[in-house]
Amino acid sequence: MADGNAGAPIEDATSIALEDIDVSNPALWAADSHWPYFARLRKEAPVHYCKASLFGPYWSITKYNDIMAVDTNHQVFSSEAALGGIAIIDQGAELRLPMFIAMDPPKHDAQRKVVSPIVSPMNLATMEPLIRGRVQQILDGLPRGETFDWVDRVSIELTTQMLATLFDFPFEDRRKLTYWSDIATTIPAPGMLVETEEEKLSILMECLGYFTRLWNERVNAPPGGDLISMLAHGESTRNMSPEEYLGNLILLIVGGNDTTRNSISGSVLAMHRNPDEFAKLKANPDLIPSMVSETIRWQTPLAHMRRTALEDFELSGQTIKKGDKVIMWYVSGNRDETVIERPDEYIIDRERPRQHMSFGFGIHRCVGNRLAELQLKIIWEEILARFDRIEVMAEPERVPSPFVKGYLNLLVRIPA
Repeated sequence: MADGNAGAPIEDATSIALEDIDVSNPALWAADSHWPYFARLRKEAPVHYCKASLFGPYWSITKYNDIMAVDTNHQVFSSEAALGGIAIIDQGAELRLPMFIAMDPPKHDAQRKVVSPIVSPMNLATMEPLIRGRVQQILDGLPRGETFDWVDRVSIELTTQMLATLFDFPFEDRRKLTYWSDIATTIPAPGMLVETEEEKLSILMECLGYFTRLWNERVNAPPGGDLISMLAHGESTRNMSPEEYLGNLILLIVGGNDTTRNSISGSVLAMHRNPDEFAKLKANPDLIPSMVSETIRWQTPLAHMRRTALEDFELSGQTIKKGDKVIMWYVSGNRDETVIERPDEYIIDRERPRQHMSFGFGIHRCVGNRLAELQLKIIWEEILARFDRIEVMAEPERVPSPFVKGYLNLLVRIPA
């Protein structure tokens, strides 16, 4: 079953007036029912203007090649935090966090270069045994024959342990990283993790306070191989303002946490829904790298990235005006039937599994993509060595956000 069929639309995606379609509505994402809207936009209005939404007016770019055209043109489409940043929810004046992903060259390039050595091929090779040891420990500690939450016990636990290592963060406090990541990406609303922007800001200031203590320790010590030390000693980052430091921390925490954790959970759900693919994987574990890429496409852990137009620009017959908010829906580009064959299906031995846009393109392409793939690869090597199957016991609860496409929980059972 393709997950394109998973949720029922909020209103009929085929009969709603085209100009009234708003794919950013958080309710669509909580219900996993955005798929038919994107299918219609790709067909009828691949560059679509939504005049009113919770996040103000915006353009939706929904086809693979159009998204790539925007993503690789940073001269026209800016990521600058001061213009609103990289997500559909504008960075407000009270919470404007510069971070290198929300910067244009040359500053972007210089800051990115400071942290990229941590995910160099050589560094990943030295990290592999550590990741494997942790995965083994986590999987060996799971209960048999009883229902538990895979998101909390496995996905969050592994990614948070890795983040703690990358930051050289006090291990016993590592769940704070998960909490701050969730706070940073939450859209404040009644009943949510935070209800107001003020509450969100105050918790992120606690995060800054904690990391400032770590910065002060590292800046007075010889340069080390962790992210905080790299930032504290880096030529283009050592004089950052507190806001910029917090911005880059949030970027690295969310980038290292949400994306991998939701792909890990998504892989278990995909295998449960596609037992033939799981049988294929068990029969041929050499398919794991290909399956990892297919999972990252199928899941698309960050549904979109946003840009702001610096000048008027024509795209697919539509004129985007200077200052307009432009949303590149990676989740839709990854289902573009004109580029990807049978895109709604989960096929672990696709001919070109790496042909997806989950990591973005151009100068802002995800810096930690190889680390994400490595964690997924190892976890599936170790799952296959241990478990005959993982049963999903209930439909997962999803994050009500058009940005982080993820799971709040996924109840599973490993047969005794």
